[in-house]
Amino acid sequence: MDKHAKEDPGPVWINKAQITVEKIGGTSMSALGDVINNIICYPHPDAIRYNRVFVVSAFSGVTDMLLENKKTGKPGVYHRIKMHQDFQGPLKKLVADLKTINRKYADLGLNLEKADAFLEERICKARKYLSNLANILSSGYVSKDGILQAAREILASIGETHSAYTLVQILENKGINVQLIDLSGFDDHRSFTIDQRIRNAFKHIQFTDRICIVTGYAKGTEGIMREFDRGYSEVTFSKIAQILKPKEAIIHKEYHLSSADPALVGRENCLPVGYTSYDIADQLADIGMEAIHPKASKPLEIGHINLRIKNTFDPSHPGTLITRDYISEHKKVELITGSDKLMMIEVYDPGMVGTVGSDLHIMEVFARHNISYTFKATSANSITTVIWEKDLVKKLIHDLNDKFEKVSVEPAAMVCLLGSNMDRPGLLAKSAAALAAEGINIKSAGFSLRKVNIQFLIEREHYRRAIIALNWEMSPVKSLALYERS
Repeated sequence: MDKHAKEDPGPVWINKAQITVEKIGGTSMSALGDVINNIICYPHPDAIRYNRVFVVSAFSGVTDMLLENKKTGKPGVYHRIKMHQDFQGPLKKLVADLKTINRKYADLGLNLEKADAFLEERICKARKYLSNLANILSSGYVSKDGILQAAREILASIGETHSAYTLVQILENKGINVQLIDLSGFDDHRSFTIDQRIRNAFKHIQFTDRICIVTGYAKGTEGIMREFDRGYSEVTFSKIAQILKPKEAIIHKEYHLSSADPALVGRENCLPVGYTSYDIADQLADIGMEAIHPKASKPLEIGHINLRIKNTFDPSHPGTLITRDYISEHKKVELITGSDKLMMIEVYDPGMVGTVGSDLHIMEVFARHNISYTFKATSANSITTVIWEKDLVKKLIHDLNDKFEKVSVEPAAMVCLLGSNMDRPGLLAKSAAALAAEGINIKSAGFSLRKVNIQFLIEREHYRRAIIALNWEMSPVKSLALYERS
């Protein structure tokens, strides 16, 4: 092992009462003028607040070009390497596409000649690394998994180094004292873990007179893509906060964390949540509506670091504060959410009744296929499990059919009521009645003893109507109006 792997770069001592660690998402980064005016230079460009660390994502769509489209699966450069195809052409096109992005920010003060030269140099180095990996892969002498994972790491790092470098150059040209902290380790071959690399990068930083711009990708011996895949930038943000112990961690998104999806219910019928708990953030992540990646939230929660979700385009609004111990003073529903991209798998077998371990045998099949579930309901002879549609594979159903008498699969949607304090009589009946009034049949329902999440399984085609119906009945907007009138 490299001798540096044994070295501990040491503690990072800062004034917790002053510093904030902040994350800027990809969609926000693409609106770089708003990021500068509404976040970095807010409320006044002549009164820059230092003691701030900004972890930046790649510009919107760039990581999709490098790896694959997160939503559609459309292949990027990585796919060419994986399939033993020519990737030099796509890399060349990538350079052209990133230079086009650079030109969008020339009017903000970006030096295009300098920015383009940085891109060419970085991707030239990446091309050499990737060519070596491709040659080793084609030899057939090594396991392809490790080689392909290394390729993903190299490609992923390009997006964040590009966006971070671009932002730093613009801020420097505006006369702002800024420091780039590149965690990609492109020219640093020491065998640091991710935590060691972060500690080493920050150990001599003076925060009081500068803003730090940090790459959302962090190189480490464990491989951040291997561990967290596309959620890696929030994990980097979380690890930095865990080490620096800021007074607050902040994520800047292109929207508020709202009581319901404005695109479904209308902006006038929902509100920013304002306050909630990490427990509710976990419930959101479980249904695919992440306020923060669940593996990024845990270190913050355990470290008692409060997290604020802010809207980049509404800078005067305080956003939503997520804390470890928050419980709403009033019994209410805080969020109404869900997904229409789920599948119900019902396993039926008359031998289940009175038999110990039927559930275990089903879960062993799921575990073999590395599939988790979001909902489960049982009866004497059947167990229904709900998974993400993207995780459904024919072999899973085949293996279940080998063990049990009958397996049924059908598409489904789930709508949820979330709240840190919503254990009040009649809530379940009231919400079920709201769905029934719209002619929406409930296929299954459930909640745990803690009653922070009430879940309804319904037909997919009823999803939008169900969200609107529940929001109309439980709307925080309506509750606020009643409260103000009282």
